[in-house]
Amino acid sequence: MYTSPSRYVQGVDLIDRAAEYLKPLGSSPLIISDEVVWGIAGEKLEASLTEDGMEASHEVFGGEASMNEINRITEVVKKTGSDVIIGLGGGKTIDTARAVADHTDLPVAIFPTAVSADAPTARVSVIYTDEGVFDSYLFYNRNPELVAVDVRVIANAPVNTLRSGLGDALATSVEARAVARANSRRMDDTARPTLAGLALAEKCEETLFAYAHQALRDNEAHIASRALENICEANTLLSGLGFENGGLAAVHAIHNGFTALDGDIHHMSHGEKVSFGIGVQLMLEGAEKAEADKYIGFLQSVGLPTTLADIHLENATEEDLYKIAELACSDSETLKQMPGQYTPGDVVEAIRAADSYAKALKEKSA
Repeated sequence: MYTSPSRYVQGVDLIDRAAEYLKPLGSSPLIISDEVVWGIAGEKLEASLTEDGMEASHEVFGGEASMNEINRITEVVKKTGSDVIIGLGGGKTIDTARAVADHTDLPVAIFPTAVSADAPTARVSVIYTDEGVFDSYLFYNRNPELVAVDVRVIANAPVNTLRSGLGDALATSVEARAVARANSRRMDDTARPTLAGLALAEKCEETLFAYAHQALRDNEAHIASRALENICEANTLLSGLGFENGGLAAVHAIHNGFTALDGDIHHMSHGEKVSFGIGVQLMLEGAEKAEADKYIGFLQSVGLPTTLADIHLENATEEDLYKIAELACSDSETLKQMPGQYTPGDVVEAIRAADSYAKALKEKSA
C-alpha cells in the first residue's frame, strides 16, 4: 500500500494565492495556529482568503497535541460550521488539525510555517498528554487533502527550524533501510514498506547532502533560493512520504523514549532529539566506521546534536537511561521494526556508544 496527500503545492508567496488551492475543499475554513504563528502568517492567510471570497475564521492552538485540546477545538468547529480545517504552523499544530478534521469528518489543508519535521504530509498524528509526555499514535483513513509550503515563509522562519528538519529528514533513509532489511511492516502494521517509499527516502538523503549547507546559509539571509526550495521538499514531501511508505525503526522510538524524562531535554525540538537517535540506531546496528562517520559527521556539520551533552543529558543517571530504553522497547514503539531483537539493556549500551562515538568524532574534527 502506498499513501500520500491528494495534492502537494510548493512555491514562493503561496499564501497570497491560497484560495486557488483551498476552494475545491470548502468555502468556510477554520485556521488553527498558535499566537506566534498567527502574527507571522495567520493574519496574512486569513486576509488573503477573505479577499478571495472565503469566510475564514481562526482558533488559537493551546500548544499541546493532546486529546483534550483536540476535543476542545472539535467543539469549536461544530459551533462555527466550518467546512475545511487548516493547520498553520509546526508539528503539534499540524497533528492537532489533522485529528480535528478526522473527528469532524472534514477535509484538512496543512500550511507548515517551518520545515522542521516531516509531519505535514502524513495520515498519522503523534498524541501527547497535556504535560507533553508521548501518549499514542492516531492513524487516519486518509492523508491531508492539501499540503502547501510557502518558501517565502520558510525563508523568514528561524534557521533552527530548518536545521531541525534536516535531522528528522536524515532519519528517514536510516530507518526505512532498517525496516526493509527486517522485512517488517510499517508503523501502522497494515502493510509492508513499498519500493517507492524506500526510493523516496534515499532521494531525500541525497538531497540533504547536496543542498543542506547552502539552504542553511540562504535561510539565515532570508533568501528563497533554489537550494532552500529543494530542502523544503526534502524535509517535507520526500521525508514525509519516505517515512510513511518506508517505515520507522529505532530512531523515533528513542525520540519517544526521551519523553519518560523531565528536564531541559524537552526544550529540544523533535528533529534535534531525532538526530541523537540516529546515532543510537547506528550503534544498535553495529554500523561500520564509514557509515557512522557519514551520518554523525553530517549532523555535526549542520549543527545538530550527536552527544548526550548536546541534548542536556550529560548528567543522566543509569536509571534515566533505562527509562528511555524501556519506553523505546515497549510494544507500542517502532523499535520492534528493526532487524533482530533488542532489550532495554542493549539500548542503554547503544546510547552510551553513540555518545562516545560522537564525542570522539568531534575531537578529531576540532
